[in-house]
Amino acid sequence: MTKVALVTGITGQDGSYLTEFLMAKGYAVHGVVRRSSSFSTGRIDHLYRDPHDPLRQLTLHYGDLADSTSLRRILEAVQPDEVYNLAAQSHVKVSFEQAEYTGDVVATGALRLLESLRDYTMRTSKPVRYYQAGSSEMFGAAPPPQGETTPFYPRSPYAVAKVAAHWYAVNYREAYGLFACNGILFNHESERRGETFVTRKITRAVGRIKHGLQNKLYLGNLDARRDWGFAGDYVEAMWLMLQQESPDDYVIATGEAHSVREFLEAAFARVALDWRDYVEIDPRYFRPAEVDHLLGDASKARERLGWQPRVSFAALVARMVDHDLELARREAIVRAATP
Repeated sequence: MTKVALVTGITGQDGSYLTEFLMAKGYAVHGVVRRSSSFSTGRIDHLYRDPHDPLRQLTLHYGDLADSTSLRRILEAVQPDEVYNLAAQSHVKVSFEQAEYTGDVVATGALRLLESLRDYTMRTSKPVRYYQAGSSEMFGAAPPPQGETTPFYPRSPYAVAKVAAHWYAVNYREAYGLFACNGILFNHESERRGETFVTRKITRAVGRIKHGLQNKLYLGNLDARRDWGFAGDYVEAMWLMLQQESPDDYVIATGEAHSVREFLEAAFARVALDWRDYVEIDPRYFRPAEVDHLLGDASKARERLGWQPRVSFAALVARMVDHDLELARREAIVRAATP
């Protein structure tokens, strides 16, 4: 029988990779999307088929983590076997400027979904497995390496909201027997990463500078160290968590940290440029409360899930730069042809 998965945040980086992964395993995937006057489905357009196609595996539903009525309606319609809650206002710097909204969507939004799921499972007696997307930002100022037993020390409204969502999932697991897992994922990137996130901001600038479309790249803290992996590897870990006999929480990371400066060096070196000729520091990109060093210990995931990252840091930077070089090349052609 075909398994059914419900994915919030399906139009994001992780949502698109997870949808590809699940569809390859034969799942019917249902995604929750917010109504917008502009299309936001670019990352999953290649997976979407006409609703009249009997062979389609992907169906989209309008809903929002801020609207519990829509969540309940979607659960009733989809009747999922697995729920992956990836939706969030996920930009850390923006969370300082939209703290209340971030808390409502990331923390209370997770609670709305869990409560809707609890009611659904109690009424139908159908077992549903739930994945809650956590973040290494929850560790914040905690000294590295950080693992499942490391105390959280969040340093942003986003991180605080993620800590709340984490404990909501634990509480519903312990209080109601819900199969709920928290994945505490360290930074994971790809060519599908949003262009306001530092890694993609860098690789996008590298392509545009190489093709003469941009002169400078403005950044904040170059000394921040992060454990960067490939998003396509990390979605497999999400799925593996929900295939276990019992629910648990797992750190997913490479176990290797690099500074923003090291990322810059690798990205610009890919196109034989010296980053120091193009990068300037702008204080506006510093956070009110910095997170200096995140380094994950994923030994539990390796031992119990059999998971490990496949794409190295160098390979990750290379694939992102190569992708954005091609984007910039096309942009240059269009600009040259425009009167």
